[in-house]
Amino acid sequence: MKLLSDASEYALRAVVWLAQEPGKPKKVREIATGTGAAPGYLVKVLQALAKAGILSAQRGVHGGFALIRDAAELSVLEVINAVDPVERIRRCPLGLKTHQEDLCPMHKRIDDAMAAIEASLSESTIGEMLRESSLPPPLCDVRGNAQVPGV
Repeated sequence: MKLLSDASEYALRAVVWLAQEPGKPKKVREIATGTGAAPGYLVKVLQALAKAGILSAQRGVHGGFALIRDAAELSVLEVINAVDPVERIRRCPLGLKTHQEDLCPMHKRIDDAMAAIEASLSESTIGEMLRESSLPPPLCDVRGNAQVPGV
């Protein structure tokens, strides 16, 4: 089971990479190289992050994408929800009439797990991930070299 979509993974990589030099515009190709992401798909993700007010997008020679939110206040959940929102189970996925009012025990447990994941991601900020020195740096290092397996 894949918990995060490719769009969410790319968004997190890009935001973490840009958070290392906030406010400094970077070209799509630079971000793609630094994060190990496919440029053609990454540009759509970056545009969604800009639309959500997480990044700025500027055209031209000196343009690019830059982090405009404070990494210390930007939650992991906000980044994910900007590109591919976490889906909760609000009604029976099977459309069963007997489950219209309440979720069955199975779907209730799955939704409870999603709620716990959502809560954890909302409490974690991009800034916290960058400050955790006891662990390897998240996704990429300060020089922008991707640390993504297979890249």
